[in-house]
Amino acid sequence: MTPVVTAAVLLAAVTHASWNAIAHRITDKLVGFTLISGGGLLIGLLLIPCTAVPRAAAWPYLLFSAAIHVTYYALLMTSFRLGDFGQAYPIARGTAPLVVTVLAALFAHEVPDGWAAAGVALSCAGLTGVALWGLRGRRPDWAALAAASATGLTIAGYTVVDGLGVRASGSPLGYTAWLMAAEGIAIPAWAAARWRGRTLAVLRPSAAVGLLGAALSVTAYGLVLWAQTRADLAPVAALRESSVLVGAAIGAVVFKERFGVPRIAAAGLLVVGIGLLLHGG
Repeated sequence: MTPVVTAAVLLAAVTHASWNAIAHRITDKLVGFTLISGGGLLIGLLLIPCTAVPRAAAWPYLLFSAAIHVTYYALLMTSFRLGDFGQAYPIARGTAPLVVTVLAALFAHEVPDGWAAAGVALSCAGLTGVALWGLRGRRPDWAALAAASATGLTIAGYTVVDGLGVRASGSPLGYTAWLMAAEGIAIPAWAAARWRGRTLAVLRPSAAVGLLGAALSVTAYGLVLWAQTRADLAPVAALRESSVLVGAAIGAVVFKERFGVPRIAAAGLLVVGIGLLLHGG
């Protein structure tokens, strides 16, 4: 990867961890994800008139990705409701890079070289360590772990689908705008049906922070989509997951969740893995 692509993916990692922390901080998860998803819808609708329409070949990918994203949001809401942020977030993110590597080899014909493969493996080991250290000394919450792991599989799915779609689109920004609009309808519609006439009253107390989360979410994924047009999918996916370092730090500082020396060592493995990815790229 070039330095510009690397910088874009690292910025995406920071903004991604930040919007996830905002979603976790809002007590009512449906409120948080309605604002973030609905805010993404509004941003997408504002961008559509200013961007090129994706080429016809990109639309099957875009619509399939929108469906996967809706499933992702539902699973992420569940994992945040059941587990600690500092644990749920790394598990959700950590299961994705290895799966992306396999799917990219199958569907995009991108087989990583030795350095990149070693980097993905070490990154996954570090991500797993960051997540699982939190289990020490207590019984695992299998429902939370299952939700977070399933979230990771949806991340891998939409990462590969969008990687192929954005390359076929001819316009990363146009693809981003239409994807945000397509995926942003479902959760607000479900919430409005559940709350009926109370929707604005329910959303108002958290509106400002939720819409900030939406802006960060669109920025994070727009940067990743652009990067996927400039580099292979697996290294981008693994580098993006450096967001777990930011997430773990946020969990420790903001949510007062323990970090600890073992988790620092696991984070070190992640950093070494990212270094190998950059060497191989």
